[in-house]
Amino acid sequence: MPENHSPLEVLRAFLKLGLISFGGPIAHIGFFREEFVERRGWLDDAAYTDLVALCQFLPGPASSQVGFSIGLMRAGYLGALAAWTGFTLPSAFLLILFAYGAHALTGPLGPGLLHGLMLAAVAIVAQAVIGMARTLCPDPPRACIAVLTALLVVYQSSAGTQIVAILIGACAGLLLCRCKVTGTASLLATRVSRPVALASLCLFTVLLIGLPLYGSLGAPRGLVLFNAFYRSGALVFGGGHVVLPLLKDAFVAPGWVSDRAFLAGYGAAQAIPGPLFTFAAYLGAVVGPLPHGLVGAMIGLVGIFLPGVLILVGTLPFWVSLRASAGAQAAMRGINASVVGLLGAALYNPLWTESVHSAWDIGVAVIGFALLTVGRTRPIVVVLWGALAGIALNLSHA
Repeated sequence: MPENHSPLEVLRAFLKLGLISFGGPIAHIGFFREEFVERRGWLDDAAYTDLVALCQFLPGPASSQVGFSIGLMRAGYLGALAAWTGFTLPSAFLLILFAYGAHALTGPLGPGLLHGLMLAAVAIVAQAVIGMARTLCPDPPRACIAVLTALLVVYQSSAGTQIVAILIGACAGLLLCRCKVTGTASLLATRVSRPVALASLCLFTVLLIGLPLYGSLGAPRGLVLFNAFYRSGALVFGGGHVVLPLLKDAFVAPGWVSDRAFLAGYGAAQAIPGPLFTFAAYLGAVVGPLPHGLVGAMIGLVGIFLPGVLILVGTLPFWVSLRASAGAQAAMRGINASVVGLLGAALYNPLWTESVHSAWDIGVAVIGFALLTVGRTRPIVVVLWGALAGIALNLSHA
């Protein structure tokens, strides 16, 4: 059992990272390694590598799950809560401010700024699709799974279709993506007992199945909102950008949030440090039906992060045997290929269809994409470029 340490120590460490961790989940994992392996020595490289492998294997926000696990191993459950709080709240606070400020954007600058943020999101997601495809679809079987998933979702876009696509990807992975399991598992120092893990997995399943059933019987609006976030967070494989199509179908399709507000908030989320999942705070604040505002933002944050935490806690004690299963790894390869297809479909609809309306728009998005891929700039630079270009285009057309 690890030695007891102060949750306040964990909070301070993760609050600093929550303020400076730009660049998305891969960059966050690099920040964590530098801070907790090299500088502080809270865990060694073998344990950290194994922890990252676990969090990338599971659904949910991988970088936040890694941070939660480090806090758990350092200072127990209070340490895990401190790690999540410190890493998450700075970006959530900024997005809530943007949610309130976006309504005040009037005159010629406001629409241009929002449109520019949408074009920046096109460039950033396009880079994410290409990067994920290279990593997760390196062979013909997985490339085919991704393409078929994209076609399926573009043809019939709904939350149900996405779930079916993920299940099909898992089955295809079992049939087509088996290979020899490599690597050895190091033992993770964890405070989670098997009874607690099983209880966590049961709660994850009960909420995933029970919330939609209760919602169909006339549940309170707050619980319906919580279910939309929970379902999206429970089905995210492969990185924070994949939450885009899930949240789009959960909030734009029923008319709770407009396409324009949704994509502008997603663009703004690229400009701030911390996990991309805090986009849920923005959505909870601007959603049409009550509750919204601060209450909606808190529902969004808890709802979207909770499933990833529950399945992480439920899996930690069993990870050594799970990662040695060829079948589990094959299914995950198929699922990861499917989520590349999901994100590719989201790049087309709603990002491209709602954002790109002229040759000038194409030029702004292409330059943003070049800044990311050729110039190797950070996403915040692309967001600033998109915002300024959107304002300029709007003024020129006024």
